[in-house]
Amino acid sequence: MMIGGGCLCGAVRFEATAAPLLVAFCHCGSCRRHTGAPVAAYADFRRADVRFVAGAPTRFESSPGAWRGFCGACGSTLTFEGDNLPEEIHIHLGALDEPGKFAPTKADFPELKLPWLCLGAQGADA
Repeated sequence: MMIGGGCLCGAVRFEATAAPLLVAFCHCGSCRRHTGAPVAAYADFRRADVRFVAGAPTRFESSPGAWRGFCGACGSTLTFEGDNLPEEIHIHLGALDEPGKFAPTKADFPELKLPWLCLGAQGADA
């Protein structure tokens, strides 16, 4: 299995060689600010299964031990890494070449979901 993706300008490209461990929505305020969207959607991968084949994300420590990755050239949202999960890298679905293949099955911080957000049948409870 090969899952590809990257940023808007193409300066950062990555490949994952295994399926995600989990695909989820995140409703926390930090993810909303990082993505500029009402909810973030990401796939969790084992770090050992992901390699950057062009460039690398610029990282910003948004809170102690929480690292947000983005393209330093075009600003595209790419990754989340946490010191509490050193073996994982979370890649935002919008950065994948084929995000439609990866439907979220879980929601993090559902209590913080914006009251007007409707995710449809797949994410109605997420």
